[in-house]
Amino acid sequence: MEVHKYLGNGFQEVIYQRSLELEMEQKGLSFSREHEMDIYYKGAIVGTRRVDFFVEGRIMVELKAITALEDVHLAQAINYLEAYKMDIGLLFNFGSKSLQTKRLIRKSR
Repeated sequence: MEVHKYLGNGFQEVIYQRSLELEMEQKGLSFSREHEMDIYYKGAIVGTRRVDFFVEGRIMVELKAITALEDVHLAQAINYLEAYKMDIGLLFNFGSKSLQTKRLIRKSR
């Protein structure tokens, strides 16, 4: 919220990503940025994807800088949770006038 309050909307995603990185460093949070992981299909690696942040080794954070979140963005974040076997995720959209946030929980199988 601090990043959106300070910058507002209208910047590219990477600006918010760098700003959020600085904010998390100041708060003493452990995180990895643009964390790349393999995507598997029936045991075979079929590609890789990068999530914007892994925070405290437990929370996946995906950023957007678009006018409005759509179902496709939510589906992408949910797919990342599944692929990375993470239980909790956050989706932030810095592109709208007000900060949009979605909390995601991976369904157990």
